[in-house]
Amino acid sequence: MPKHGAPGRRPARSQGGWRAGTIGGVATDTQTDHAAIDAFTDALWLEDGLSRNTLSAYRRDLELFAHWLRPQGLALTDVGEQHLHAYFSARHAQSKATTANRRLTVFKRFFRWALRERLVGADPTLRLQSARQALRVPKTLSEAQVEALLAAPDVDTMLGIRDRTMLELMYASGLRVSELVGLRTLNVGLQENVLQVVGKGSKERLVPFGEEAGLWLRRYLEQSRPALTGARQTVALFVTSSGVNAGSAMSRVMFWSIVKKYALRAGLDTAPSPHTLRHAFATHLLNHGADLRAVQMLLGHADISTTTIYTHVARERLRQLHARHHPRG
Repeated sequence: MPKHGAPGRRPARSQGGWRAGTIGGVATDTQTDHAAIDAFTDALWLEDGLSRNTLSAYRRDLELFAHWLRPQGLALTDVGEQHLHAYFSARHAQSKATTANRRLTVFKRFFRWALRERLVGADPTLRLQSARQALRVPKTLSEAQVEALLAAPDVDTMLGIRDRTMLELMYASGLRVSELVGLRTLNVGLQENVLQVVGKGSKERLVPFGEEAGLWLRRYLEQSRPALTGARQTVALFVTSSGVNAGSAMSRVMFWSIVKKYALRAGLDTAPSPHTLRHAFATHLLNHGADLRAVQMLLGHADISTTTIYTHVARERLRQLHARHHPRG
């Protein structure tokens, strides 16, 4: 994660390339790579305001590539096009195209930055193209399945109230998991039934939610949250309940475990993902005639092409309904 404030210091250059330090007067590839990755992620944070999660993912992809290069005596700044071809052939022959494409995107950004900083003489990714991938339609739930999932928590308990509120709010607003668990109490407008959300790239948007979610949110804030936070002072909206971190902010991993638990209790035959309710939110809006641009704004998608994927789910659902109910279906 970049250092807040001034960007990370740029290590000194040497005739042998960009070096972070030396051992016995000779710089190591490991030091070179760490220095380059640090400076690159600092630049991304300063210029684009990318989130902690995105920066961590970029760092991880670059470190994996650097680790693969090391036995060959190469640093990231020594890479040619042939090394990238070899890496993708060795590491991604059997993997999904989406994984390979994501890493290629990271490498393209890194080497464009490295060329700009004069750490490399040419961009080795310039002629590389993304792998073709099949249209990936997100898994979603029917409206009846959503109702079963929402009804699964035991709302006679403080934890049940919290969990029901989180599920209701996610389905009502279509938030990403990171956005949901990142909510603070001051982000909630109960009078207007609206959330102030900080999404990808630190972009803010206002997201409305319905009366049902509003009722559960009020109940959680009045009954459950005070009991769960106890003496701990926190601005996090959704908090944990046990252990040394009781009363602290909910994590994405914990929310994922909550979704899995209630999906099992609800008897869902579709294995849920952390974004299952977000997908259901978008699909059900489109099924009921919502405008695609409006759904794009609610989801916080920068590009409408990302939102368009949900129209495939909606059309498939309409085909199924037609086949089931039309006399000549």
